[in-house]
Amino acid sequence: MELFNKILDAYGPGEDERFVELRTRELLDKCSHKYSGTGYLKKALSCIDLTSLNPEDNSAVARRFCSNVNNFPSEFPDIENVAAICVFPALLEEVRKNLRAPGVKIATVGAGFPSSQTFLSVKLAECKLLVAKGADEIDIVLSVGRFLGGDLQYVADEIALIKEAIEDVHLKVILETGKLSSPEKIRTASILAMEAGADFIKTSTGKENPAASPEAVYVMSKAVRDYYSVSGRQVGIKPAGGISSSDDAVIYLTLINELLGEEWCQPELFRIGASRLANNLISDITGSRISFF
Repeated sequence: MELFNKILDAYGPGEDERFVELRTRELLDKCSHKYSGTGYLKKALSCIDLTSLNPEDNSAVARRFCSNVNNFPSEFPDIENVAAICVFPALLEEVRKNLRAPGVKIATVGAGFPSSQTFLSVKLAECKLLVAKGADEIDIVLSVGRFLGGDLQYVADEIALIKEAIEDVHLKVILETGKLSSPEKIRTASILAMEAGADFIKTSTGKENPAASPEAVYVMSKAVRDYYSVSGRQVGIKPAGGISSSDDAVIYLTLINELLGEEWCQPELFRIGASRLANNLISDITGSRISFF
């Protein structure tokens, strides 16, 4: 409880569930039309972590993934490429060997993804190995069971040790917001992860339901804003899980723009974890059905 009280004292309790629901809906009803033009759809595409985390993935899948991203600039010269490719650790080296698209990061998952239910020593060893194999970014899952059990100090220390182990490689901490029962818990988890060194906070693994939600991203954005006002450090935010349509992308662009400002709507501070979204955005941008990725 000591760490919880420290967070509460520094940042306040945040807003209750009813207020969050009303305010989120109000923002989207009032403002989403401002972000629905082609320019914003292109912006959303440039912030995608193009993700494949399926049991059947193999080296051929990784090579095809890379080939599509490599060829994207020549096929769509007026559209900026995706921000990153995200794959399982076993495919990291294959992506490193085959990805040639400039500026596209290599992301992977680690530390006992997706459950985070393994030994800290294993988590640290895996994350160090991911760095050695060429990861630019590592997505880990907050120890949700420990968090819900009230052991916040353990959760914070674990994240801090992982960040220390991977040094300058970007660390995205997945909160699995669908498992957190209230805006207060989402806010506390967000601030805890940022205080522990997270470079990004992320909604979901995509393996659990519910996954990303506008309400969760509203709470996380407010936490990012409050943390920035206290610390002066900018932390990114990544909605992920079930985001597949252009309308979905506009929802999250609206929230980030209105709550954090346009400065945050760049790949350095905003990502969307998705697999199907990219083709749908390209289709809506070009006005024709595209199945490129």
